[in-house]
Amino acid sequence: MQNKKIVPRKLAGFWELDPEKELIFEIMLDRIKQVFLRHAFLPLDTPVMELSEVLLAKSGGEIDKEIYRFEKGSTDACLRYDLTVPLARYVAMNEGALTFPFKRFQIGKVYRGERPQKGRYREFYQCDADIIGNQNLSLVADAECIALYKDIFETLNLNAVIEVSNRKILFGLIEELNLSEKFNEIATALDKIDKIGKEEVEKILTDLGVVKASCEKLISLVSTKGEFDEINKALEKLSSSNTFKEGLLELKQIDSYLKDMGAEGSYLFNLAIIRGHNYYTGCVFEAYLSGLRQLGAVGGGGRYDNLAEYFTDKKLPGVGMSIGMSRLFDLCVQNDLLKIDITSKNKASIIPLGDTLSTCLKICNKLRSSGINCEVLFEDKSFKSKLKDANRSEVPFVIIVGEEEVSSQKFAVKNMQTGEQNSLSTEEIIKLMR
Repeated sequence: MQNKKIVPRKLAGFWELDPEKELIFEIMLDRIKQVFLRHAFLPLDTPVMELSEVLLAKSGGEIDKEIYRFEKGSTDACLRYDLTVPLARYVAMNEGALTFPFKRFQIGKVYRGERPQKGRYREFYQCDADIIGNQNLSLVADAECIALYKDIFETLNLNAVIEVSNRKILFGLIEELNLSEKFNEIATALDKIDKIGKEEVEKILTDLGVVKASCEKLISLVSTKGEFDEINKALEKLSSSNTFKEGLLELKQIDSYLKDMGAEGSYLFNLAIIRGHNYYTGCVFEAYLSGLRQLGAVGGGGRYDNLAEYFTDKKLPGVGMSIGMSRLFDLCVQNDLLKIDITSKNKASIIPLGDTLSTCLKICNKLRSSGINCEVLFEDKSFKSKLKDANRSEVPFVIIVGEEEVSSQKFAVKNMQTGEQNSLSTEEIIKLMR
């Protein structure tokens, strides 16, 4: 009895690209890595799986339902849901051996067991860079993380805008309005202003017991955007809170550092950027593709007071930036934004005619040694079939090696776009391909 075949299918929400797209994605990752290295960030690769007590230390039960959790014998472990908690664990374990500020980047897959939908996956690539201080950390670090976006998007030939705010400004105003105990609910409502509009946000705030005058101040705050001088003029009389003033002063300093770093024109200040409820404590920012803000952020980050508070008593403040690489790639494909020349594709297919395979392999080796990607079509097929295979793979050149060519050491090189064919030596082929 013949075994029943299993229908090949993929788990919903798990990412998979065809080779052509994967090649472009790998080029994007390589370019981003080079930006991180130029900024003196060090690579770090933490395990995909962590002990549950480590990974869930700071979740407070909020994300437990999204976690992929496993038990193997006495080991209780989870697949990582972000790259920040593993970083916190690593820094806490190795703080004595690290030089601070510690600058690291990591690009890797993370896993969240949520309902998959357009633009949201259960498995996706995250691209993070963080700067961790020992006891204190200069605001230069915040500016550098924001400036990273400019360099990254430029190397990908993409236009993007980074929107920057500071949560201390919102903290200070809510504190002055005697609404601190409702901060999370108010922040959640204000965070929706771009999606549901000012009137709906005001209704939510009113339902929370916020009086009309306070509603107007809060909505005025998160409706403020522009260059620093503009927002400073609009907000300087909105609150007398010291926390509020501290937030504005930090934005002023970051603005100055960003200009010194040559990032002017790549960012704006937008007080509607809030990011989460409890995690960030100062400067926050989000990245949007120019003209496509309605599709949502492709990255974000900010300042946090103590990265590893669940693992050590040592205060380790930090600031980090992140890009959702899977989401960014999808948006670029859907909107035809990827202008990346695939220079690493196969340049030539070498076709043996008769008993010339040995010579073909030697030619292939010489080309590869010269940095030229190529292959020998060694399968037992007709010349016509091999030519079709080469054409189907969109290879720019075909090198035809027959016995006459072996004798003369001049090989037929066909340009698959123009149809032009020339007899060239191996050295001339290498010069042509380069």
